[in-house]
Amino acid sequence: MKIIRFNSTKQLEKIYNRGFVKSRRVEDKVKQIVDDVRLFGDEALLRYTRKFDKIKLVAKQLKVCERDISGAYQNITPNFVSSLKVIIENINRFYRKELKKSWKIKDADGLVLGENFQPVDRVGVYIPAGTAPLVSTVYMTVLPAKIAGVKKIILISPPDKNGAINPHILVVADLLKVDEIYRVGGAQGIAALAFGTKTIPKVDKIVGPGNMYVSEAKRQVFGYVDIDMIAGPTELVIIANRTSDPKYIIADLKAQAEHAGGLAILITNSKALAKTVKSQAANVNGSIILTKNLEQAMEISNTIAPEHLEILVRNPQRLVKSVRNAGAVFLGHFSPTAVGDYVAGPSHVLPTAGTARFFSGLSVFDFIKSIHVISYSKKALEKVKEPLEKVAGIEGLSQHLESVKVRFE
Repeated sequence: MKIIRFNSTKQLEKIYNRGFVKSRRVEDKVKQIVDDVRLFGDEALLRYTRKFDKIKLVAKQLKVCERDISGAYQNITPNFVSSLKVIIENINRFYRKELKKSWKIKDADGLVLGENFQPVDRVGVYIPAGTAPLVSTVYMTVLPAKIAGVKKIILISPPDKNGAINPHILVVADLLKVDEIYRVGGAQGIAALAFGTKTIPKVDKIVGPGNMYVSEAKRQVFGYVDIDMIAGPTELVIIANRTSDPKYIIADLKAQAEHAGGLAILITNSKALAKTVKSQAANVNGSIILTKNLEQAMEISNTIAPEHLEILVRNPQRLVKSVRNAGAVFLGHFSPTAVGDYVAGPSHVLPTAGTARFFSGLSVFDFIKSIHVISYSKKALEKVKEPLEKVAGIEGLSQHLESVKVRFE
């Protein structure tokens, strides 16, 4: 790790503007895959599964059957299910608080306005299984959708060389009552969810992280379906001072380094802490930013807008009020990012690459639509007739005005 003594924003431009680096090669390759699946359905899906996953399947083998799920229970680690129950309750407790009730307002003239909240019908969940089978992503995506009331959840995950899906992924999906599971991954899996094939049903929204091909596929199908976000490599910013324990900081930075291409940054006003961390975290790919004070550290963090932000100072509550941009904030020495990744409750599907400036972590709201309700009486309509006439006149849309006038003839 290198130490940057902060003097101007120019020093940090590379970090501030990291964004998503688009590759024309990846974009073109994904476009071909998406178009093929859209046009040729299962045939293209099976062809790309054979090419990328090195496994030859027929259409009827794409769907995971009850026998596969029963077999998965025989291959999971001991006490896995009992541990999972604790996690599920934590997540449910958090997301139940987010649920909104439909509402309406009335006035004396007979005007009624309201908002009805309805879940989307079908959600597709993508669970990566390449470098690591992301078992935790199953419950971090499925549970908010379940609590929102989504009617049907379709899960896809890439098969291994034997055509199997990780047994822990299957067990979690089964325990959470996922409706259908398919052994398919990559851009071809995203396209199948977006457009539907003879075997895999079309969904209304796709959620879940993936590699650059999965992310690019989600970007290309957005508009045909909704997506949660386009996730990049994971990120961690730690704000600390002389009261912080370097052991915790180093451990958390090293944990971040387990993810390929991740961003790991320490921002501190302590020269001694910066030197200690640099000497003991030499293998971590990241930076240490040395600031004048913690207020300046907070401003830098807000500009970075990290996925994960740890505030490891004696009184983190004082600084959390200054956080404007972050996917999730972890306060105090005993709140490592790992608890958010696995057990705390809020989903670990969070905005990356600075998009925490305008995106939020996955929530119940991601699976709910707002439907506006408008009801006017004749008296209420008459009261707005004049301003409506003026605006319609400016826009030159005479028939809009006529549709109101006819109700008073």
